[in-house]
Amino acid sequence: MRKSWFMIGLALAGAFISARIAADPNALWRIVHEQCVPNQLKGGVPAPCAEVVSAQDEGGGYAILKDRTGELQYLLIPTARLSGIESPALLGADAPGYWAAAWEARRFMAARYGRPIPREAVSLAINSVSGRTQEQLHIHVSCVKAEVRRRLAEVQDRLDSRWQPFPGKLLGHGYLARRIDAGPHDAAMPNPFRLLADGIASARDEMGRYTLAMLATTFADGRQGFVLLADRADPASGDRASAEELQDHDCAVLHP
Repeated sequence: MRKSWFMIGLALAGAFISARIAADPNALWRIVHEQCVPNQLKGGVPAPCAEVVSAQDEGGGYAILKDRTGELQYLLIPTARLSGIESPALLGADAPGYWAAAWEARRFMAARYGRPIPREAVSLAINSVSGRTQEQLHIHVSCVKAEVRRRLAEVQDRLDSRWQPFPGKLLGHGYLARRIDAGPHDAAMPNPFRLLADGIASARDEMGRYTLAMLATTFADGRQGFVLLADRADPASGDRASAEELQDHDCAVLHP
């Protein structure tokens, strides 16, 4: 009986968070700033977040929050006030490694799933200004769509460290792609925000129009790494630049 009431309480808390996010574009910031960080500092329990790191140093701290959508999707949310991909602080030489931290957060997916999750099943994404609903930077940590995984396997070994058009379109959108090599523990991961700003003409001046996704893979030469994808919003064609579209929050890729 106690377990049943506990599960009901979790469901009600999740419903409350979902309603709050849907109604308030600053909901993620409020949840982290008003609940997760204070709870971590006071009692060492960051509820409703799964984790808060470096809460006392908000310049580089972040929280991991279970998203309202999907069984396994999590969000990385900085504890500093950053609106999104357009924030200049993300391009500094001392910018926090939010992408590397988001990649490490896949352990929460595996813990919730109850077994290891293949590296190639996991993806990270951040949406553009026009493709998001929240005004606090957050990186989606979730499964990749199976059809995107198949397309990636077909073309990934044609990619190198230069940005180039992804062969064919992905879900009807013309993404740019490049290869990222990473060490066995992905510790040497570069800053994708800077790769975008430095590698695509005019991107630095209009970062808010771009979306990024990072998909884990193993290349034909045996090296583990990632494919980094970027898309630019195009209102005329209805492209809101939301790389979250490449993710499957139901994780069908885990159930072939």
